[in-house]
This record gives sequence, structure tokens and C-alpha cells, in this order.
Amino acid sequence: MDTASGEPIYFYSKTADSYELSNFSPHGFQVDGAYWPTVEHYFQAQKFPSQPAYQEKIRLARSPKHAKALGRTREVSLRSDWEEVKDEVMRRALRAKFVAHPELAAMLLGTGARELVENAPSDDYWGCGRTGTGKNRLGRLLMELRAALKADAEHNRTNGEGVT
Repeated sequence: MDTASGEPIYFYSKTADSYELSNFSPHGFQVDGAYWPTVEHYFQAQKFPSQPAYQEKIRLARSPKHAKALGRTREVSLRSDWEEVKDEVMRRALRAKFVAHPELAAMLLGTGARELVENAPSDDYWGCGRTGTGKNRLGRLLMELRAALKADAEHNRTNGEGVT
């Protein structure tokens, strides 16, 4: 990945470069004693901690798109603190995904200091939105994770430890 240009890296769809950064990328991981096929599956299920059967339905959804649709229902009670905890839920899922897949961690580190932007036209919170003025929280959390992975790698190097 070219880090010299300094241009932002946009990611979103399967057909775009850097799709691996997307929550829909098929890179599963273990969290809370269960295997989650994608970040999207995990994230959507965490909206319903008092509904373990519904969480399991989301975990087993046939695709991340279907998991997202299940997570958007309001027929099942959404946790009352969702707005306060959703960034931390996403942070946890992203770390689990990138730690479980060292090749993805290397790819993320390979983005250097470039800005990461989820080019989601219909999402002004997680993405840049239609006008490019969205909060881009997913991109920001990925850049935060990239910095943490870099710090971990530097710490391990200076202490003679292997990468964990």
C-alpha cells in the first residue's frame, strides 16, 4: 500500500480497494466465547444484551447485510445505553478482528499516517456521509487502532518480545 502520497484511503464496498477495513469484510474472530463472522455481526448483536436468543440470531445471520437489518429492528428492545457504548463496542470488535488476522494488522499498519475514511454515503456517523462531512467514526477508530498496534509493535521490539 502506498503511504507516500498522503492521500486519504477510502473504503466501503467489496469492489473498492481496502475493503478489508470494512465491517462487512469476511474476517471472523472470537469474542465473549463465540465466533463472529464479521465486525457487523458482533456490533449489531451488542444492541441486545438482554436478548441472548436474538443476539444468537444475529450472530448466525447469513450475511453482514442481514445482520445489519436484524440489528436495525425496533421490534426488539434496544439497550438503553446504546448511544453511550456503541463506540466502545466498535473499538472492541475492530481490535478483535485485526488481532485475529495478522495480515490485516500488517495491512492497517501499512497505511502509514494516511487518513482512513469510510466512504458510506448514507452514514453520517460511522462514515463520511453523502457530502463528505460526516463524523467518520469508523475511520477514526481504525486510525486509533493503527496507532495502538504500532505502539504495541514498538514496545515489543524494544523489549525483545514477539508480536502478540
